[in-house]
Amino acid sequence: METIVIIVFLAGYLAITLEHNLKIDKLIPALAMMAVLWALIALTHMDVFEVNAQLKQLEPTHIDEILLHHLGKTAEILVFLLGAMTIVEIIDYFDGFATIKGYIKTRSKRKLLWIFSILAFILSAIIDNLTATIVLITILQKVIKDRETRLFFAGLIIINANAGGAWSPIGDVTTTMLWIAGKVEAGSLVTRVLLPSIFCTIVPTLIASRFKVFSGEIDEVPESGGSASKYGPIMLYLGLGSIVFVPFFKTITHLPPYVGMMLSLAFVATFAEIYSNAKFSISSAIDDGHAESSHHSPVHSALTRIELPSILFFLGILLAVAALESLGLLFNYAESLNEAIPQTDIVVMLLGIGSAVIDNVPLVAASIGMFSQGPDDALWHFIAYSAGTGGSMLIIGSAAGVVAMGMEKIDFFWYLKKIAWLAFAGFIAGAIVFILMRDFLF
Repeated sequence: METIVIIVFLAGYLAITLEHNLKIDKLIPALAMMAVLWALIALTHMDVFEVNAQLKQLEPTHIDEILLHHLGKTAEILVFLLGAMTIVEIIDYFDGFATIKGYIKTRSKRKLLWIFSILAFILSAIIDNLTATIVLITILQKVIKDRETRLFFAGLIIINANAGGAWSPIGDVTTTMLWIAGKVEAGSLVTRVLLPSIFCTIVPTLIASRFKVFSGEIDEVPESGGSASKYGPIMLYLGLGSIVFVPFFKTITHLPPYVGMMLSLAFVATFAEIYSNAKFSISSAIDDGHAESSHHSPVHSALTRIELPSILFFLGILLAVAALESLGLLFNYAESLNEAIPQTDIVVMLLGIGSAVIDNVPLVAASIGMFSQGPDDALWHFIAYSAGTGGSMLIIGSAAGVVAMGMEKIDFFWYLKKIAWLAFAGFIAGAIVFILMRDFLF
């Protein structure tokens, strides 16, 4: 029966990977795979287990208990992401991200490359790499008119956004998963992964800055920029500050991160309602919309624009991987893998390279069930780095790459030829720095 379970999982995984070819949103196979896997477990009365991390062994449990356990852990991630997405949309409601364009005043292509690279690295650590990519490419389209030049800029934005997201607990879905699962602490993640991520940014950007395409100046002087709303800059700083506050809230209270994110959302929403001159009523976001104030509520507008398909995809894929974990398959696979490849660093780097081919979310979800190392072990920090930055090697290997591909119509093979080797160089450079720091400093 386990063979059938594995076949169902691989079939669903293949459908997710080929979503562009099949023209089916990846949330559909993810949800179907999850439901079928748990149905097979229930109908065939398969034994389910819970991993005892301290004893490094499997302990039998009941399907209702283990399913509720995994649903609770998954819900923590989803509620956290919902809060973060809503704050970002509220900032966008006030056109807050247009404020960033005001910092771009140079005509030099090389200087612009470094400005966009640094912005991508910093922004992605706060508002996640996907949103940072959308914001920066939108600005890029207003600053640079030549499409060929813009493609190279977009390629470097993808690399640097993924590098920036890897060292922050709120910068990438995979690091958020590891953080919420208690595998990494925010402070130690920043301490151990920041420098490798910086090298992952500097190396490809430094190499690319010597390209002919980045020499000279752009044709037109960028407009001064600025937000269409007078409250745009205020909401940008309030929103970003509130998101950054979440790790500190968790450290102080020891409560799950989603609690802090909900507090941050409430804080940002309060100012959003005041500035929009709407009636103060967050509940209007879930009513039937007949109230006059609901049409002008920034909270209501933000909640209607968040990416629910992404939330449902995470629900499906995380619970599908949880099914394999509950059967003990991931635990047994990890033991076999450790016997075949005793060097864990090689396994983790292969995981990073693999994330360029298939989605890094299920890979990290699987690794959480595969490895039994304790909280804040160096292994988890290396996984955060590898899974976060490895996806840059292919245009379809990360959410940032996929959205850039759609916004700029970037060809898969163009990216493979022009950008992939830069991403690989940065990935290897950062990995070497991480290993040296781990072995000699920590």
